Amino acid sequence: VQHRPAFSASGGLDVPFFASFSASSDLGMASQDPEFEEIESVKKETTWDRITGPKLFKTVTNWQGIHSVPLVPLRIMTGLLMIHHGSEGGIGPANFGTPEFQGFIDYIVNPYFGFLPGPPELWSAIHDYAEFFGGAFFAIGFLTRPAALSLMVTMWSAVYFHLASNGLQGFPLGHVANYSYDFEEPLLYSLIFLTFWFNGAGPLSVDSIIYNAISKEDEESS
Repeated sequence: VQHRPAFSASGGLDVPFFASFSASSDLGMASQDPEFEEIESVKKETTWDRITGPKLFKTVTNWQGIHSVPLVPLRIMTGLLMIHHGSEGGIGPANFGTPEFQGFIDYIVNPYFGFLPGPPELWSAIHDYAEFFGGAFFAIGFLTRPAALSLMVTMWSAVYFHLASNGLQGFPLGHVANYSYDFEEPLLYSLIFLTFWFNGAGPLSVDSIIYNAISKEDEESS
């Protein structure tokens, strides 16, 4: 059976037939378009595909949107832990005259940081202030880069102290008898602060609010 195009009574090509033929042709061309196929594959992608597929090996290069969400609890909890570290002998920092503050001077500052100029009480207080107020600023994301830098330097000094007093403790394969892996904690903290020093506070921070209010990037792009 020979199929012929449908014509109207006036002899012209039937418009509904031509429209349906054009739509089917466009659909066929779209199905062959790589972008169309990519969109279809994204729609069909499941959570299991993300776990077991090629994206298992993908590195996120743009830490925005959903990828920035883990930065919030990391920043807040790290800052709160620093506040706790900076409270030597009391609720606030630099509690002069308390056994805890004096012990920090006698057992840490004097024997391991005696080369620093000035009285040891000054450096003990600076240590507490950096951890307490730097941790508070870091937690709320205010002046995050300066806070992260001061905390990173403080953690480097802690790494130096632990290495000078106890060495590497058999790192990386040795076992510590008393289960106190001393230098590893401040080293890990310093890497966290290094990350935020490079990248900023992230979402849900005072810095992001200030930046959105004063930045002219949107105006320049428009």
